Amino acid sequence: MKVVTEGTVLWEPSKEQIENAAITRFRKWINEENGLAIQTANELWKWSVDELELFWESIWKYCDVLSHSPYGQVLASRKMPGAKWFSGATVNYAEHVFRNAREDRPALIFKSETVSDREVSWKELQEKTAMVRQYLLDVGVKKGDRVVAYMPNIPETVIAFLACASMGVIWSVCSPDFGTGSVIDRFKQIEPTVLFAVDGYSYNGKIHNKLASVEELQAELPTLTKTILFPYIQSEEVISNNRTVYWNDMHKENAELKFEAVPFDHPLWILFSSGTTGLPKPIVQGQGGIIIEHLKTMAVEQGIDEDDVFFWFTTTGWMMWNLLMAGMLAGGTVVLYDGSPAYPNMNVLWDFAEEAGITFFGTSAAFLNICMKSGIKPNESNQFSKLKALYSTGSPLPVEGFTWVYENVKKDLWLVSASGGTDICAAFVGGCPVLPVYAGEIQARALGANVQAFNDEGLSVLNEVGELVITDPMPSMPLYFWGDKENARYLESYFEMFPGIWRHGDWIKIDEKGSSVIFGRSDSTINRQGVRLGTSEIYRAVESLDEVIEGLVVDLEYLGRDSFLALFVALKSNVNLSDSLKETIKEEIKQKVSPRFVPNEIFEVKEVPKTFSGKKLEVPIRKILLGQPVEKVVNRGSVANPESINFFIELSEGYKNIN
Repeated sequence: MKVVTEGTVLWEPSKEQIENAAITRFRKWINEENGLAIQTANELWKWSVDELELFWESIWKYCDVLSHSPYGQVLASRKMPGAKWFSGATVNYAEHVFRNAREDRPALIFKSETVSDREVSWKELQEKTAMVRQYLLDVGVKKGDRVVAYMPNIPETVIAFLACASMGVIWSVCSPDFGTGSVIDRFKQIEPTVLFAVDGYSYNGKIHNKLASVEELQAELPTLTKTILFPYIQSEEVISNNRTVYWNDMHKENAELKFEAVPFDHPLWILFSSGTTGLPKPIVQGQGGIIIEHLKTMAVEQGIDEDDVFFWFTTTGWMMWNLLMAGMLAGGTVVLYDGSPAYPNMNVLWDFAEEAGITFFGTSAAFLNICMKSGIKPNESNQFSKLKALYSTGSPLPVEGFTWVYENVKKDLWLVSASGGTDICAAFVGGCPVLPVYAGEIQARALGANVQAFNDEGLSVLNEVGELVITDPMPSMPLYFWGDKENARYLESYFEMFPGIWRHGDWIKIDEKGSSVIFGRSDSTINRQGVRLGTSEIYRAVESLDEVIEGLVVDLEYLGRDSFLALFVALKSNVNLSDSLKETIKEEIKQKVSPRFVPNEIFEVKEVPKTFSGKKLEVPIRKILLGQPVEKVVNRGSVANPESINFFIELSEGYKNIN
């Protein structure tokens, strides 16, 4: 078997695949339109950031963006924050979705743990969107109002979102697996008028009734005038008050779907940061910015079209749900899955991919790593004849994860490791179908995203780990944070370290060919005797061991103390953290990373604390262990497994004796 190390070529596109790629067609069109001779993917990226205004205008034309009025200029100035894109243009997100309606393919395919699989035709989607839209109008909802949802990843959530978008109403959604207090922390900031909710949901074979949570939301959100309840689990209990109406009571005969043309920078939705360290940031993104960014991502970079079936395993609590909606912008069929990826077994999503004919399969690096640890081999029971690409995000995908995909899913597959963020609802770095896939590497920088690695002096560097920064505006960057007076929190979040330059908070290394490696969050960086390291390198070494499910590493160095590197490991059920296993782990880090980064102590935990999007809580756990008040450091309602924090609280009591 070939030894795979970082940089090993695992896949190369054929000449036919390169020629037929959407990005190739776009490159040729660019050359013809502008008298250029761009030949390579890297040249195309360089042109897209050097000629930023011309690039985005080209995306507008190539993707046939619909505007009800002409724009005056593409970009007033390359200023951050405050960039003004396509001033004068008036657009509508839902209109861009429904222009792709067709009779021969479904708009949505849906599967869950509890209800029968179903397809939603474009006709049904349009009729139900029109119904919801008309009801919202009837109860007085108007353009610019906020409508929120406490809903899982089901067709009714999509319908409610599209109805809001069609009206110019501002949408926001939380998954019902969020703690009620966490939902209140989010929604209360934006003063919604209407709440969409479910009576409950199923996860891992267990039904969770959420009616009490819905009533608590009604009590704590005084601006609500109506709650529209969808009986997802068919609970026998009901909410009976004059502010609550059930989904089927909205029925309107012959409701007409119309589209409100809104300014390019009119808010489409409000996404929230994870909220693990304080009140979640309400990130406002514009209709036009999301339309053009997502058309670029889907239609040009990924090449999704009307023949594709696009899936991402996500809840509504992760920005990937919002990006999943963009599959409809490109004309594809969007696949929704609601439930556990491990119920009734670890093959459920892979079997579903075969059954639904999924062509683009998106998931998290954490899910792929768990599949690898579980020893499953999806290709033994599935052909995956229609599967063209597999996407991974949420955290860095290690070399072993790349290898597992090619050995156990499909050999001829475009594997995309990507990194971006809720803040832009898009990728900074990701895949390019005309380039080889190198183990452990992200193929390319996203078109129109001037991504650089900055050293401490604010200089761009190659082949060195630096801060991931964006040096020029992107259309989907936040318009502002809702309620953020004078943009104080906005400026602090992105522009404090390098004024006028967006600092995202990740460590990245970029090489000459434009490939990159993400090393984890820069604010959880380990510094040992002046040598800095992102946490992902340690995770790669530790999690390569068969006994280890996951690890969490924190550096407890702070002013006046020596560095104390603590490693926490969740082990397989039949494994204990013996002295010999500790030595094995330390040796693995010593050999694969550096003796400098061998932990001072290793602790066993039942679970690694994570956000709902699967990110490890490195910074909050570090702060807890350094003695900061738990209630100021982490919001339990924003943690997927809040009970996992208790171990660290108890440990922090004795930290003063650790050194």
